Amino acid sequence: MTALSDTDRGAPPRRSRRLTGRLLARRLLRLAGSLAVLVVASFAMIHLIPGDPLRRMLGSTAPKELVDQRRAELGLDQPLPAQFADHVRQLLSGDLGTSFFSSQPVADIIGQGLPHTLALAALATLTALAVAVPLGLWAAVRTRDGRRRGTETAFTTLTGAAVAVPEYLYGLALLLVLSLGLGLFPPAGLTGPASYVLPVTALAIAPAAMIARLARVETLRELDSDYMRLARAKRLPAWRLYAVHLLPNTLTATLTMGGLLLSGLITGSVLVENVFAWPGLGLRTVEAITQKDYPVAQAMILVYGALVLVVNFLVDLLIDVLDPRSALSASTTSGEG
Repeated sequence: MTALSDTDRGAPPRRSRRLTGRLLARRLLRLAGSLAVLVVASFAMIHLIPGDPLRRMLGSTAPKELVDQRRAELGLDQPLPAQFADHVRQLLSGDLGTSFFSSQPVADIIGQGLPHTLALAALATLTALAVAVPLGLWAAVRTRDGRRRGTETAFTTLTGAAVAVPEYLYGLALLLVLSLGLGLFPPAGLTGPASYVLPVTALAIAPAAMIARLARVETLRELDSDYMRLARAKRLPAWRLYAVHLLPNTLTATLTMGGLLLSGLITGSVLVENVFAWPGLGLRTVEAITQKDYPVAQAMILVYGALVLVVNFLVDLLIDVLDPRSALSASTTSGEG
């Protein structure tokens, strides 16, 4: 009996697996390089902000001797290259330092706020996907082949306007109308499940509009494909035609966009958290930057930047899994370069 090759069995060729492995290694190296650049950038950004953190901490009337003594204790009297070297050594040892103002370990500050920030971003992403995918599919089916121009105009106008409004403005509007005006939801803080509604909604509106537009375009393209023509020729029920055949083929690009938006929502939540006094990293980040609390501010920038880089890295891997041809193409192109 003749042995089946990898290709006969439907498995990817060994060369493809090797190339995908090389691509993964290159992406890991790229991630490490991006994190190194982020460490340098976060250190430089904080130290370029005008002002003296010691004067903010001790007050403008504090004796110069006390300020100089405290500056030496914190190592701020050293040249910037020496401070950066100490900063890197601390990071490599897993020590994020201690807040200048609260004397609280930075790791504890991040540990307290990060779960709330991630929960907010994750719920906003899931909400956006849950609303946008059915909306985009419905709009594509309704406006296919140039039908219902009014529906198409309304859809594109409303979603375009929704994308243009910043998240914090949605937050302020929701706070004024639904909380302070009608008293339907808590205005600030985290007091229960109802506290999630307004900040999650504020974060989800613009991404939902963007994903809905993408889902409509992808659905329109799939509706004109050969397999959909064949499925319609078989007179399949509408639910099976759209749910079984159409939806899975439109989700690849939509889920990819959702993953990319998650990283944006993590960083975009800073202002929304401040609007709703959310116990995440947003409030502490703004406080640390305005106070020039170097250890906290640098760590916050690193955390936000690292989350964005890691999410984008995972999205790339998801694309490789969903479409191995893109990974093979990228590997081949990189190898030729």
